[in-house]
Amino acid sequence: MDYPIPPERRALYPSLSGRRVLVTGGGSGIGAGIVEGFVRQGADVTFFDISDQASNSLVERLSNARDNGLRYRHVDLTEVPAIKSAIAGEIEERGPFDILVNNAANDDRHTLEQVDEAYWNDRFNVNLKHQFFCSQAVIPGMRERGQGVIVNLGSISWHLGITDLALYQTAKAAIEGLTRALARELGPDGIRVTCVVPGNVRTPRQLKWYTPQGEAEIVEAQSLKGRLLPEDIAAMVMFLASDDARLVTGHEYFIDAGWR
Repeated sequence: MDYPIPPERRALYPSLSGRRVLVTGGGSGIGAGIVEGFVRQGADVTFFDISDQASNSLVERLSNARDNGLRYRHVDLTEVPAIKSAIAGEIEERGPFDILVNNAANDDRHTLEQVDEAYWNDRFNVNLKHQFFCSQAVIPGMRERGQGVIVNLGSISWHLGITDLALYQTAKAAIEGLTRALARELGPDGIRVTCVVPGNVRTPRQLKWYTPQGEAEIVEAQSLKGRLLPEDIAAMVMFLASDDARLVTGHEYFIDAGWR
């Protein structure tokens, strides 16, 4: 499905040109849309993922785009030492990050009976823990510069109470609390922290869970009847990351076509 707004009609933010950006889970889906959005803005983009094939394909596809050397790093975000090492290496090589987008997540379905302690820990590692530790690793450089932006990705799911997603929804609810806590603590350092809450976005992964009839039911439940695409989420992230949002912090912003 092609995005209905042509590139020449989409917003460009001069303040994003040349900014150092880190996107987690940037190899596919919403993350890839966010990576592409920053590349289009002329930002200096690094993204972390563990899907080598999809990530390398994205880099190849964007290789002729307007960018400052898009880089993919294979990083297991469930391992805190790996997070710290990868971010430290990036900072040593190219300097501190101006913008962090905590996008990586996994919404595998599960029943309550399937959850044991090991699965609980794994789901929270995948969906929540890395958001804190990636933030912790980039904050010192932002503090030195007296400015920075952290955008966390939440989810509409816990606001709706969807079945078979208890752990994912608990983690995503916590992300909104983390956003407010970090925004309050980091505000005096000039660091803004916000949360983007997508509705149901049409990605290859989501198509695993929904039939055409299921997709039609989602659209029918929305106030606006268009199908959300990664570019719709990226558009909000671009604004929140830009200087145009200089006094925007501490809150969540829904892009769900009114699906509530």
